[in-house]
Amino acid sequence: MAQYKYRTHLNQGNSSVYDNLYKPGENCPNSGIYRCDVCGDEIASNKGNPFPPQNHHQHAQGRGPIRWKLLVYAQQNK
Repeated sequence: MAQYKYRTHLNQGNSSVYDNLYKPGENCPNSGIYRCDVCGDEIASNKGNPFPPQNHHQHAQGRGPIRWKLLVYAQQNK
C-alpha cells in the first residue's frame, strides 16, 4: 500500500481517472503511482510511457489478468 509522511502534500480527489483499468503495455494516461487491481503490487509510471509488459509482473495461475489502476496522481504545475 502506498505511504506518505506529509499529508499537506496530498489532496483527495474523486475524478473518474481513478476508476479506469489499464493492461500491461498500454500507454499511461497520467503520471503517478498505479496499483494492480488484483494483487496490490504498485508501480510508478509516466504519462505517455507504456505500462510494464506482462512479463514484468506475474500473477499466480487463476488470479486473473494484470490491471493497473491510478492510486496517486502526480500533478504538474502549469
